[in-house]
Amino acid sequence: MNPELSVVIISLNEEENLAKLLPSIKKQDYKNYELILSDAGSTDNTRKIARKFGCKIVKGGLPSVGRNNGAKIARGKFILFFDSDVILSQGFLKSVIKQIKENNLDMATVSLSPLTKNKFEVLFHDIYNLWQRIMQKIDPHAVGTCILIKKELFRKIKGFDERIKLAEDHALARKAFKNGAKFKVFDDKILVSTRRLRNDGKIAIAVKFFLAVLHRIFIGEIRHDGFKYNLKR
Repeated sequence: MNPELSVVIISLNEEENLAKLLPSIKKQDYKNYELILSDAGSTDNTRKIARKFGCKIVKGGLPSVGRNNGAKIARGKFILFFDSDVILSQGFLKSVIKQIKENNLDMATVSLSPLTKNKFEVLFHDIYNLWQRIMQKIDPHAVGTCILIKKELFRKIKGFDERIKLAEDHALARKAFKNGAKFKVFDDKILVSTRRLRNDGKIAIAVKFFLAVLHRIFIGEIRHDGFKYNLKR
């Protein structure tokens, strides 16, 4: 019997983070899932850890490529995309699956809760969470850190657009919405790393994403390399 949920995780040298994420998944009270790791050529113990927790491993790449490759072998009715540097609270999987079914939704996401007490980093995520909620019925946003979507819809809209260089996750939500998908931001929160803010610089990231928002509003999806995205920071 096929699982109800396929969890697809992208990775590149994520041994430290997977050692936190995968146990948080195994501790969930919801068990009807399969684990798929889309790995972009890790040289550390990422794959070894993934196999220990029963992950199927496929070839990864940039986020859109990795997620699409993972989705290709997904057997579940729903696909849940995660980055490697997140941690689930107890009851998370049961809650989001229950809500997407009870509300007859096609796609959903959650709020982000940073693994930090830094005031700027908390504020940065609070602003994003507010923006995400404001836009959910106008132009939905769903960061790739956590996207839950019906497999049928994902395949209908042909997954992530691999030509998009930045915000391909938000582009997926926009494309789904334009195809009539019912979308919602759940009250649940997922714990997320703030390493990109620390490594790239808080102000630089804030400016980059503000410009990306303007680009998507006034020009369209970002199909050029001007914003320079690296899979791992």
